[in-house]
Parts: sequence; structure tokens; C-alpha cells
Amino acid sequence: MAGGGTKAVVAALLANTGIAVTKFAAWGLTQSASMLAEAIHSVADAGNQVLLLVGGKRAQREADELHQFGFGRERYVYSFIVAIVLFSVGGLFALYEGYHKVHDPHPIEHWKWVPVAVLLIAIVMESFSFRTAIIEANKLRGPVSWPRFIRNARAPELPVILLEDFAALTGLVLALIGVGLTLATGNGVFDGLGSMAIGALLVCVAIFLAIEMKSLLLGESATREAQQKIVDAIENTTGVQRLIHIKTLHLGPEEVLVAAKVGVEPTTDAAFVAETIDAAERAIRAAEPMAVHIYLEPDVYEENHVPDERPAVPEAPSH
Repeated sequence: MAGGGTKAVVAALLANTGIAVTKFAAWGLTQSASMLAEAIHSVADAGNQVLLLVGGKRAQREADELHQFGFGRERYVYSFIVAIVLFSVGGLFALYEGYHKVHDPHPIEHWKWVPVAVLLIAIVMESFSFRTAIIEANKLRGPVSWPRFIRNARAPELPVILLEDFAALTGLVLALIGVGLTLATGNGVFDGLGSMAIGALLVCVAIFLAIEMKSLLLGESATREAQQKIVDAIENTTGVQRLIHIKTLHLGPEEVLVAAKVGVEPTTDAAFVAETIDAAERAIRAAEPMAVHIYLEPDVYEENHVPDERPAVPEAPSH
């Protein structure tokens, strides 16, 4: 796992652990449904950060005979589990608790302002975690928009943390509204509605994350920018007439497989062909360091007969 991703995950883990303890204490004093939903949400988030750290550690294992391309995709597996945990433990529980409270509402009768104080403190702590994730993501994001960065990122940790922290902050605001209305009106229904709103939010975020992680698990190509660097490196190699077609695949967030058919100058000199391919491989690695596994097939390009030709750089994927 990249250093920035680890830093953001650890910051979120520490924040959510501290927040969960204070929320449970507040729920024990007030029996607020919104407070309980938020406490479970924080526990789920803290557990998710542990899963991300475990996935990052396991992905560093060396390749073996059964997994010859290594374990880089294990980070995607654990990120997909995060989406499941967020959906079930966070979202569905909050919806259930809110539904129960709406049908059997009780006002907050004791320690009335404790949940408000806890939620305000939690908003401050969660904001620091969110700020850390934004700072680390900005180091990689460049000029692209936030939606595009989250959808196109091949490393899952930062997008997951960004969405979790955003959902956590939004959930805290919803809980504050629900608790505030309950305190102001004495009607516990608002507390239940706040919990249900938090649950709906978490379910939506979890579904979005699951879709994104499923796409990464299935196998996504290198980004359009990375593919263009690889294409330029091949086409600018001495001895290469043209790139016939290319396919790329992320074996992990920082590992790309490159397979290409390269048109070389017609010759019977095998050494010249080998030197051309070796030079193209060196150029690819220099242009795109994530290109770890490179397989180039030399061929003689025929203008009128290329049955398996593909565009050098396919259209950017949409998932």
C-alpha cells in the first residue's frame, strides 16, 4: 500500500475508534437511536480500516507457484469486503434501529445535551481525518475532478477512505439534526428518522463502493494516461515500425501487465529483432514504472491484413 494511503487509513482508524467510544457512552446515557446508529457506523468504519491495512499487508506477499503474478489484487478483495460491512453492519442496522424507533418513539429524557456535545466533537475529529485523506489524495489526483479520481483510481484505499469520511461527516450532521429536533419537540420520531437517513446514506455509499471494487476485481486496464505513455514508448523505439495492438491489465494497484504485438522491420536477423524488443521493454519501464510484467510479440506488419488489430489506446472505460 502506498504511503499516502496508509497514512489516511491510520488517521481514519484512530479517529473512528475514539469517536465510537464516545458515541457508545452517549448512547448509554440517552438511549438515542441516532446515537446508536452513529456508534455502530463508527465501529464499522474502524473495522473497515483494519481490513484495508490487512489487505495491504497480505498483498505484499511474494508470488508463488499457484499465484504467479503475486497477490496485488488482495487489496481489491478486502476493499470489496469493506463495502459489504458498510452495507450490512452500518447501513442495514441503522435502518432497522431507525424503523424500530419511529414505530416506538421515546424522547431523550436524561443527559439531554450529551449527544449534541458528542456529535459536535465527533464532527471535529472526523473533519481532521477527512482533511488528511484529502491532502493525501491531492498528491495523486492532479488536475482531474474528484468524481473522476474516485472512479478511475486503481488503488482502492484512498477512494474508500474519502467516501467513508464523507459519509461519516454527513451522517453526523443527520444525527445532529435528528437529535436536535427530538430535544426541541420531545418527539422521538425525529431521532428514528435521523437514524434511517444515516442508514440510507450508508447503503448508497456501500453499493457505489461495491460496484467500483467489483470492476477492479474483474480486472481493469491501465489508465488512459498510462496507456498513452506505454504506446509512445513502444512507437518511439528504434526498429519498431508500428504498434499493432496492445492490452493492459492491473494485477494490483501498482502492478500493470502489458501485452502487445509490435510490428518490426522485415529481417532475418533474430538478434536485431531481440534487441528491438528489449529496447521497447526498457522504454516502457522508463515511461511507466508500474509496468511490471511485459510481453511483446514481434511481427511483420502488413497494411492490408491485420485480423486482430485493436486501437492503440482504447476509449477510457466507464464502470
